[in-house]
Parts: sequence; structure tokens; C-alpha cells
Amino acid sequence: MTSTEEKSYAAHARWFEKCFPDQNTQDDTIRRWIEDKEGGYINYWIHQQMFGLADPLCEDLAKTWLTVGDGYGTDASYFFEKGMEVTATDISGTFLPVARSFRLIDKFSVENVEKLSFQNDSFDYVFCKESYHHFPRPQMGVYEMLRVAREGIVIIEPQDPISKMPLLLGLRNLADRFDTGMLRRLWKNQYSFEEVGNYVSKLSFREMEKLANGIGLPAMAVKGVNCNFYTPAVIGSKADNSSPVFRKIKRRKRMLDLLSSWSLIPEQVLCVMIFKKNPAEAVRQRLKKAGFRFYDFPANPYLVR
Repeated sequence: MTSTEEKSYAAHARWFEKCFPDQNTQDDTIRRWIEDKEGGYINYWIHQQMFGLADPLCEDLAKTWLTVGDGYGTDASYFFEKGMEVTATDISGTFLPVARSFRLIDKFSVENVEKLSFQNDSFDYVFCKESYHHFPRPQMGVYEMLRVAREGIVIIEPQDPISKMPLLLGLRNLADRFDTGMLRRLWKNQYSFEEVGNYVSKLSFREMEKLANGIGLPAMAVKGVNCNFYTPAVIGSKADNSSPVFRKIKRRKRMLDLLSSWSLIPEQVLCVMIFKKNPAEAVRQRLKKAGFRFYDFPANPYLVR
């Protein structure tokens, strides 16, 4: 890796200890997550909208899972609570032992997604939620996740809007003819970095489609959702109609869902499932019933399979 990637990964590895420097703050953070879940608060409801995208793959409890970029272990806990075998991983080892001490998870490992320590085909599925944008070289992370998966990977991430909105792309093309810096002055986070040290790589359906078909994989399933509603106002607010905050979120979500259904705007969050082998028909039907679009890729006619 270059020094830029090394610095980014090192910053991520230290981030939790910097923000949560002692055991009490770490314990309190996990306790708040448990309270949000058990109390039915909006914070957990937001995450539930994303966790639930994996449900069509969870009918078979014998399937094994790996989570990557799972800093708090809360992604893995979703599968663990279903009775599935799951290993949580993150580049930081700060919270994973804490999550296990609270019985949110059982297995964990401190891992860099670009060089996972597991053998090929070690897990049925790999789950990556809101971590792809933290990777200095995200496509290398995707290749590694595919390497250790037997059946496929699930990536859930904010969607790149310009890749789904021809009008925005057209405006950029027009602006770039006169001044390639013009759009940046209007679109302040066109090139954005997070304080922890990473460039924010939003997920693009087309980029994942090219990646998967280009390396000879057979299929991909895709679904978009509008669930990016976190603000400080949701803290301590119930995810039911007793909460004015939640009622406002539901109104906004209905409007966004309507606009997305008309293809006027893309969904805020994109879930991409890349399959290493053709999923069973039952899995396909569950995914389609859940609203996923299925893409079967052609084989490369110039290579012998």
C-alpha cells in the first residue's frame, strides 16, 4: 500500500480509542445501542431498514456470515440473534470485545478488509453495511470479500446520485466544458473526506455491475431504500406515532419513496448483492418478493469456463 492508504487505515484503527478512550464510555455506547433496540427507538429503526435487506438470504439458518467494517459488532449481532453463525470483523479491536462481553456477538477478528486472514470460500455470505465508503481502495475490499465468500456478498451504502440521474450528469458534462472546477463550487461535497481520514466513496450500481460481470460472476441483485434520516433529534425518540420526530420522518420517507418510484430521484441507500454462483430459485423468488431487481450476467464468450 502507499503511504496514503496506510495512513487512512491507521487512522481508522485508532479512531474508536480516540473517541471512546476508556472502558466506561465504551460500555455506555453498547448499552445505548441495546436500549435503542429494546426500546424501539428511531436510531435502531433506521439501522433495521438496512439489516432487513439481508433477510431473504437468512431463511437457511445454517448459512455462515462474516461482517466487515463492523466497528461496534452491531451488524453481526443481527445475524447472531437469528441463531446464525457469524464472525464480526473490523480494523479496530476496540468495541468487538465489548460487544461480545454484552453477548451481542460470539466470534470476532480484527481485520483489514484488503487482506482478510481467512481462507478462500470460508463463509457463505459477507455483509458490509456503511463501511465501503471508509475503505481507501474500496474495490480491493470488494475483491477480498468475494474471495472469502462461497455464495455472495451484500454491500449496503449511500448511493452515488450522479450515476443514477442523467440530468445531473448532463449538467456536470456541460459545466466541465467551461470549467472543471465550477461544479465543485456549487456541489460542496463533490470530493469529500471524513475526519477519520477516508475519501467518501458512494456506491454505484453500474460500477458494481461492471466489476461483477468483468470477473465472470453470474448474477447480482439490487434494491434501493430511503432510510438516511439520522439527526441528533432522533436520539431518545420512539419509532412510533407518539413521536413527532418519527411522524416527520415517515412523511418525508413517503415523499422520497414516491419520487423514487417515479425514477425522479434515486433512493438514498443502495443494497447490492453480488453472487459467486447462481442462487437457488427459492432465494431468487424471496429477493424478488422483497423488491430486489435481479440481473443475470452473460458469460464471456471468449473464455472457456
